[in-house]
Amino acid sequence: MNALTATQFQLPGQTAFYKGKVRDVYSIGDDKLVMVVSDRISAFDVVLPRGIPFKGQVLNQVAAHFLEATKDLVPNWVLDVPDPVVTIGRRCEPYKVEMVIRGYLSGHAWREYQAGRRVICGVAMPDGLRESDPFPEPIITPTTKAAVGHDEDISREEIISRGIVAEEEYMKLEAYTRALYKRGQEMAAKQGLILVDTKYEFGNAAGTIYLMDEIHTPDSSRYFYADGYEERQAKGEAQRQLSKEFVRQWLIENGFMGKDGQQIPVMSDDFVQMVSDRYIELYEKVTGKTFVRQDLNGVEARVERNIRAALAH
Repeated sequence: MNALTATQFQLPGQTAFYKGKVRDVYSIGDDKLVMVVSDRISAFDVVLPRGIPFKGQVLNQVAAHFLEATKDLVPNWVLDVPDPVVTIGRRCEPYKVEMVIRGYLSGHAWREYQAGRRVICGVAMPDGLRESDPFPEPIITPTTKAAVGHDEDISREEIISRGIVAEEEYMKLEAYTRALYKRGQEMAAKQGLILVDTKYEFGNAAGTIYLMDEIHTPDSSRYFYADGYEERQAKGEAQRQLSKEFVRQWLIENGFMGKDGQQIPVMSDDFVQMVSDRYIELYEKVTGKTFVRQDLNGVEARVERNIRAALAH
């Protein structure tokens, strides 16, 4: 089962290389980044031992689809998508917060709510909600971006008072976040989906705010199937999800939550295949397009060739 789990290119004009949990990022000169989306998969801030075939292609192509569809709302960093797993973009200075927006009580917010907390990131959550209920209106629950370890919840007031982001810019980030989420919800609804929650990352280049990185992908977002949503809520049943939450659940069931001393469970071929199939299903469901599997034989050579051709232009 081939998968692209690492790259080590020496590209023309390369000035730096950064390996993230999932992405390999090459700095070209002082104004461009080449982002290769690998097939690595992470959960609980830990990179799992096996790559998932086609996962990188799914993430990169979903992001490209939505970045193209939202560029009228907010400028984005994309300059070129020369390969199914590659985006070349404008180098930006990232804001040190991730803008998380939640339309429904799910995931981390639900875990906080279940524990009796009614304020998350300085935002009050009403009493009497059940898991997967909609909030009266979407709430923004930012996190600080940790260089290593876990991202941490933070409030708007704290972001501004600590000078992490200037107030005027932060209010712009919130406005962009709400506009993008609204568009994402509209696009999801056309596909029979509910965009439950998602996160956006922004950067600044020459005084302009740009939307960066992935958007509305299964790694950054949670989707419910709209069909049957109301009935499931009425019966108190779990919602059918399109997200990588099923990977987290599998890990939890197998005794792993990223804590010290815990062993990552063995990922069988069948499990890896199932995760790959779920990502492809997600791509098709979210974008409404048919997924075209790229040949994973000689994938590194193809990726490098396509990057070099794009940089030569």
